[in-house]
Amino acid sequence: MLSSKEFIKIIYDFYSTNKRSFMWRDVEDSYWIFVSEIMLQQTQSYRVEQKFEEFINALPTFESLAQAPFFVVLGLWKGLGYNRRAQWLQQSAQRVMSEFNGLLPSDPVVLESFKGIGYNTARSISTFAFNLPHVFIETNIRAVFIHHFFSEREKIADKELLSLIEETLDKKDPRQWFYALMDYGVYLKKKHQNPSRRSKHYTRQSKFEGSDRQIRGQILEKLLQYGSLNHEGFYDLIMSDSARIDIILEQLAAEKLIKISNDFYIL
Repeated sequence: MLSSKEFIKIIYDFYSTNKRSFMWRDVEDSYWIFVSEIMLQQTQSYRVEQKFEEFINALPTFESLAQAPFFVVLGLWKGLGYNRRAQWLQQSAQRVMSEFNGLLPSDPVVLESFKGIGYNTARSISTFAFNLPHVFIETNIRAVFIHHFFSEREKIADKELLSLIEETLDKKDPRQWFYALMDYGVYLKKKHQNPSRRSKHYTRQSKFEGSDRQIRGQILEKLLQYGSLNHEGFYDLIMSDSARIDIILEQLAAEKLIKISNDFYIL
């Protein structure tokens, strides 16, 4: 079995010549890192890279994000998908301003109390924003450990990886270590069949075309374009049956992503 020392050398040797460059890396601005980590939750890095600079230029601080009209935030988020993240991101900024004097908390337990932030995302934010050593898993990290330590296994549970992730963690510079792991994971997925497919937790993303996710996105896009629409307006603009559109409109209103004013929907 590969030793921890050998494994660490493989990762850092690769990273020394194949490090990826992103705006949000190697910065001390916790806001930049917070925004990037929320964007990266369910969106590939190349798509985030295209949107991140525009978002940061328009809303450069927690304060500006907290105070912006939601339709501005949503417009900047357009193209990243899973639009509730834009809502949760703004709500997080508002909490940072109202409860933490504009300073992002470093404690992952506190970060978990923020809407839309789970165990792993809380620890990745704390690690990358403050260079604190935490153990967490995301898809590229999972691929690396499965490839090197479970090459003959199927249905590997994340809990089996945690002790290895902790054992190999560079506590002096966890930020760079996890960036190195992620970059190596991206490389492995291109060179080999995605090792994460052998994870117990692996699931294929459902088809987007014709899905409720697509209709949700279209509704928000049309409201960004037209400002307000009634039911008939959506029926004319979106290729789906009216009953399905009505159900999704109700869901979006319940989630407070859209509002109802005089029988018209607005952001």
